[in-house]
Amino acid sequence: MILEGIVTTQNRAGDVNVAPMGPIVDESMQSFVLRPFQTSTTFQNLKLHPFGVLHVVDDVLLLARAAISQLHETPETFAALTIPARVLKSACRWYEFRIVSLDDSQDRTRINARVVHAGRLRDFFGFNRAKHAVLEAAILATRIHILPACEIHSQFNALRSPVEKTAGADERAAFQLLDDYVRSSLSGGDSS
Repeated sequence: MILEGIVTTQNRAGDVNVAPMGPIVDESMQSFVLRPFQTSTTFQNLKLHPFGVLHVVDDVLLLARAAISQLHETPETFAALTIPARVLKSACRWYEFRIVSLDDSQDRTRINARVVHAGRLRDFFGFNRAKHAVLEAAILATRIHILPACEIHSQFNALRSPVEKTAGADERAAFQLLDDYVRSSLSGGDSS
């Protein structure tokens, strides 16, 4: 099963990278598999420093901004308890991990991670159709170089309905941010 979350890693200088990622997990959450592309900052950081933090979040505005590289500053963090890494203060729960193995023989790397500590900050908000629609829109926004433009536009139009019907202010802002990014990117405009 794939669990959509956010992974934090650090570079040599200690700068925190915040990246949405969907690792392959099981319900025990003792280990999981990450599959970043080798061109990603997450891959570069994990190859250099074999540890990070997987976060379960319900903040779709943070997820949307991170997905399209529009985090203008790093969200608030605190030190992980067992590894030299950072935990997002806004997470519902987190999983500190160490890399067990890394296979970079393909463009999409396979990284096996072992959870060394887990923590909980607050309850998960709950199921909301708009939050799920924004998550799907964020995934589409990261695939504009892979999927046909007509497919992306079609899926965005379908996702617009649950956002209009069930969203709060953050979900509306996140969806609009992603929609603007996709429209600009697909029309050849500057998305930054």
